[in-house]
Amino acid sequence: MISETSAIAFRQNLGEMLNQVQYRHDTILIKKDGKPVAALVDARLFERIRRMQTRFDALCQRIEAGYAAVPEAEGLAEIDAAVAETRAGR
Repeated sequence: MISETSAIAFRQNLGEMLNQVQYRHDTILIKKDGKPVAALVDARLFERIRRMQTRFDALCQRIEAGYAAVPEAEGLAEIDAAVAETRAGR
């Protein structure tokens, strides 16, 4: 479950919210002035996110290397064509 709280309420209820995250595996979205600024997540979920980010970064580097010699306009046109083709297949 994802719950939302203000930064002030988070500071006042830190212990309780840590228990929510640790034992119930909830996520808490922390807002300041009504805008999301941080999230408190279970450590296992955080580790999964970090692994996914590492894999995503590696994939982006491979794509970048593969298109290094392709002019930007040509690469963007190829992406647009692939998106159009995928959408047409729906």
